[in-house]
Amino acid sequence: QVQLVESGGGLVQPGGSLRLSCAASGSISRIDDMGWYRQAPGNQRELVSSITRVGTTNYADSVKGRFTIARDNAKNTVYLQMNSLKPEDTAVYYCNAAIVRAPLRYSTSYWGQGTQVTVSS
Repeated sequence: QVQLVESGGGLVQPGGSLRLSCAASGSISRIDDMGWYRQAPGNQRELVSSITRVGTTNYADSVKGRFTIARDNAKNTVYLQMNSLKPEDTAVYYCNAAIVRAPLRYSTSYWGQGTQVTVSS
């Protein structure tokens, strides 16, 4: 019943920007950590950025200074603002959230369906 729906991916030129969104829905009591991962062909899935419920952020070295993660707890949504995009950023981006679903008292990890980001001239 709980699901994460991603949006905002697409094709952009190097140096361009995209903003990804991921909204959780369903019977949710609380969402703890949220984050964005990406996976390029032939590569392992890697953590891009994460954010705690109170707003503490973490970024992979490869995206520091270019990407910004944010969340809106009232909307159960996490965002990833991606600026100065490079071809190396091309990947499928997945959101992840630790969600306590009603009426339970512990969190479970959920994944979005993935959204393609392609950076190319």
